Amino acid sequence: MLRAAIYGLGRWGNRLVESVQNSEKIRFVKGISRNPENHREFSQKTGIRIVSSYARVLKDPGIDAVVLATPHSLHHKQIAQAAKAGKHVFVEKPMTLTRKTAEKAVEACRAAGITLGLGFNRRYAPAFVEMMRRIRAGEIGDVLHVEAQQSGPSGYRLKAGNWRASRTESPAGGMAARGIHTLDSMIHIAGPVSTVYAFSDRRKLPSEVEIDDTTSMLLRFAKGVTGYLGTVFVTGDIWRVHVFGTGGWIEMRGDTELITRGLEGAPERITLPAVDKERAELEAFADAAAAKQPFMVPPEQAVNEIAVLEAIVASAAKGKPVKIP
Repeated sequence: MLRAAIYGLGRWGNRLVESVQNSEKIRFVKGISRNPENHREFSQKTGIRIVSSYARVLKDPGIDAVVLATPHSLHHKQIAQAAKAGKHVFVEKPMTLTRKTAEKAVEACRAAGITLGLGFNRRYAPAFVEMMRRIRAGEIGDVLHVEAQQSGPSGYRLKAGNWRASRTESPAGGMAARGIHTLDSMIHIAGPVSTVYAFSDRRKLPSEVEIDDTTSMLLRFAKGVTGYLGTVFVTGDIWRVHVFGTGGWIEMRGDTELITRGLEGAPERITLPAVDKERAELEAFADAAAAKQPFMVPPEQAVNEIAVLEAIVASAAKGKPVKIP
């Protein structure tokens, strides 16, 4: 049983705790908040003690791991502190906000010999798992092109002063909140991105919400695959990944729906049973820590994802493609 503390008790932190309440692999035993009194009801409901000191939690021999659901700009320092203390660390996406800090976070975990997990719950969606199985089995031939979209109405819920409404915390429009999940899927399929050409604008969000709401990107991957990714923060929910190969194509729409088509014949529609993605990712983290597996997501992929975020911002500002070394 992995004994964990969670830092960040907002909506998503609560969801992570809820997902593993009866797990036999991971148990939350402490929570960390600047204002523990604000979470008295949560503590009573879950039996989790809420404290205010991250440093003290890291010194606690009864804690094996920390889960970070904190503002993005804090992740690098908090990951480094956990690694230095010898605690396994699971961090919500994005891991950090710059390639340099991403590389430092990865190196800190490698040097400490602890497991680093990233909050890409979409990797555990049944449709994505089945899509990857079919691609790896060669069902659509060689991958040539990937198109993806992850959008929704989240922007309408942002308020001035909320950290998620800041360009510093949420660069590249909806990428930090939504699109990075799909970028992770694309990199998992096609490998690291080498070139980004992006457009990013604030079309409908009010001026007091700093971030862009409409962001689109053309991508070239290092292995030659091309791609398109879009994220719109002021529209209806959609999550789709469409992969084109030399032998056909396969598309996922949401967690449980797949459509595939070969070079001939009608499309085949596949519906899969739903799973608790958050439970799946946290239990996979516990398994990785028990097996002393250093990284759940390959380090080169994790760092490349953050490099792409930086490149989107730079490309949109310059109006031209940006290469990623």
